[in-house]
Amino acid sequence: MPDEKPMHIDGAWVPASGNRTYEVVSPVDGSVLAAVAKATRDDAANAVAAAERAFRDPAWRRMDPSERGRLLQRAALIARERADEIARLESTNQGKPLREAKADVLFAIATLEYYAGLADKIEGGVIPVSGPRFAYTLREPLGPTVHIIPWNYPFQLGVRSVAPALAAGNTVVAKPASQTPLTFLVLAEIFEKAGFPKGVFNVVTGSGSEAGAALAADGRVRGVVLTGSVETGQKLLAETARNLVPTTLELGGKSPNIVFPDADLDKAVKGAAFGIFLNAGQMCWAGSRLLLHESIHDAFVEKLAAFAKTWKLGNPLEKDTRMGPLVSKEHRERVESYVAVAEKEGAKLVLGGKRPEDPALAAGAFYGPTIFTDVAPASTLAREEVFGPVLAVMKFKDETDALRLANGVDFGLYAGVWTKDLARAHRVAADLESGQVAVNEYPVTFPQVPFGGLKRSGLGSEQGLSALEFYTRRKSVMMNLG
Repeated sequence: MPDEKPMHIDGAWVPASGNRTYEVVSPVDGSVLAAVAKATRDDAANAVAAAERAFRDPAWRRMDPSERGRLLQRAALIARERADEIARLESTNQGKPLREAKADVLFAIATLEYYAGLADKIEGGVIPVSGPRFAYTLREPLGPTVHIIPWNYPFQLGVRSVAPALAAGNTVVAKPASQTPLTFLVLAEIFEKAGFPKGVFNVVTGSGSEAGAALAADGRVRGVVLTGSVETGQKLLAETARNLVPTTLELGGKSPNIVFPDADLDKAVKGAAFGIFLNAGQMCWAGSRLLLHESIHDAFVEKLAAFAKTWKLGNPLEKDTRMGPLVSKEHRERVESYVAVAEKEGAKLVLGGKRPEDPALAAGAFYGPTIFTDVAPASTLAREEVFGPVLAVMKFKDETDALRLANGVDFGLYAGVWTKDLARAHRVAADLESGQVAVNEYPVTFPQVPFGGLKRSGLGSEQGLSALEFYTRRKSVMMNLG
């Protein structure tokens, strides 16, 4: 029998109403990893109620900010002690190679440490006004916040969301993706051991359509953060708009990776591969459109295909595995549908485009690295997010043409520029319609660097000081001294 995993609400481990559960399945071999509580709308409401009580409790509300920082620091230390365990669980549950999962866990720990140091540095200001008056501002926490966490980076992106919320003095109800809830339940254990008061951090497991929707619509919630698809973001925003709740959305991407002929081409080849094949391409910031100057196109594609062929598919826990399975067989079918459309629309398949033939991989949701050239800018593959290891390669003539192609989609999350010309790098970075631009590497970010998108890629920013801006509200105080 699989392990049973209850939810964490109000400092206790509780089953779902009616003892409802669902099976969490490994994409590696289809085995059942756990029977996880499947929350009802009532369970979601109970979690919000717990978060609201905790927010108003002086044990949390009046806690010295430096003590909040120490709690986060203790959580970071405990997570570091359990880092290997968390990474193995993430790898088994989500499918990414262990080396990637370890990097994700270390990023999450760095995020906890970063916001631990900021907890007592959230400041207001003094404003000069006329007359015998003293005017100043306070920055206060919002209240109970809801965090809808994606399945592609369950631990890392979940921590990225909740750490600044807690540092600012909010309380949290987290809803991990139904496919990948296991490491976030471990995070609840970590926060519990670190000494967070009951109700400050709650984890509700189950479906987005039931539990997630109930959380977003709850009128007691004072902030909502989602990382997910455009469609999910639109639905959630419609719910939060009813209650005028501040909302941060990180949604889809169709990010351009632009390579100019003066670039270090060997480094750019590796950057292009990691940009689309890391985490099996299941990344909002994936460099899914490779824009190559026409003078280097053919040679670059040849090198890239040769490098991609060295990426071994296999069990993500094995050291020599470079790419694991997709998150589920259902998601693999979605990726395959995009490949079929690309071929129908005239793109040239250079590499992959099929499931691996190795019988040892037949039980998992594996799909090989795939490269298309001759991709038309108006085609489906050039404009829609596949969320898999499928690369669309296009040629450009000059800088103007590259920017036209790069900006010619409805997304604007991330972009890469490869060139040794610093003037060109700054020009192109300034003109790209993107929330982030990486020059001569791809992909890269840090906990202290804001991360957000333009257009259909989302609203607001995660990470950095800007996240604390979201999780606090300003109150103005004016005192008449006359």
